Amino acid sequence: MVAGVTLALCAAVCMGTATVLQALGARRAADAEGAEGARGRARTVVEVLRGWPFLAGAGLDTLGFGAQVVALRLVPLFLVEAAVAASLAVTAVVGTAVLGLRLRRGEWGAVVVVCLGLVTLAVSAGHAGDGYGDTPLRVAVLCASLLVVAGGWVVGGRLRRGRAVVLGAAAGLSFGLTAIAVRLLPDATVPAVLGEPTAYAVVVSGLGGYLLLVQALQSGSVTAATAAMVICETVWPGVFGVAWLGDTTRDGYGGLAVAGFVCCVGGGVVLARFGEAQEEAGGDRAVGPGRVE
Repeated sequence: MVAGVTLALCAAVCMGTATVLQALGARRAADAEGAEGARGRARTVVEVLRGWPFLAGAGLDTLGFGAQVVALRLVPLFLVEAAVAASLAVTAVVGTAVLGLRLRRGEWGAVVVVCLGLVTLAVSAGHAGDGYGDTPLRVAVLCASLLVVAGGWVVGGRLRRGRAVVLGAAAGLSFGLTAIAVRLLPDATVPAVLGEPTAYAVVVSGLGGYLLLVQALQSGSVTAATAAMVICETVWPGVFGVAWLGDTTRDGYGGLAVAGFVCCVGGGVVLARFGEAQEEAGGDRAVGPGRVE
């Protein structure tokens, strides 16, 4: 239990810090592009991608994902997904030191609420269910991954209003399916795992969710897209883990676990403008929390 909680927190720290480092790389790209002009843009971008901020951010993202995968096998889904939402608090705090971002009083309060929620969840969480689900369930997760990615892409491409929210929600649903697919992977050798539908669901929903999120962030309000993603990525997988996979809380701590989960998700939504800090770091002018133009 302690190992799972520690890994979930490590995933939050790694992912949140990675966002700041990638934002730092984006800032350097914007500064260099301004100095080089349009002719040097391609060369500048390549140099920045090879620089230490982007490389360190990519490495931390990889470590964070690895820690999340292991944590999903050890502790309940609702705890791991809440920790992932809490990575926005890490981004906000680290961003104040590295990028010079300014947190309002309410946002500092949200950071405190997220931290309290994580402590509450760590205390109240029970054991992760030990089942891997039957074959129809694992096939259903793969089919759902394909439908969410394809549906989000088609519907989001046809919308004119609310496109960022829809694509952000689809990205969140896809990331939630990634977590469930990881949880449903049986303990087996590599050749055996390659025959499991959930192995392909991890790839489809993970990559598909990332592409949907990129489209969402390019379509409108960063806050709206990130908030929709946070809600859809955390709430329903946590409920699914309790209802279908046998995740539990400690006896008598169910209400406390719900309160901690709500604190993590609610605080994450308040801090949603830090979900892609590179929007501000890239030199865009902020118009309220999460709005750029």
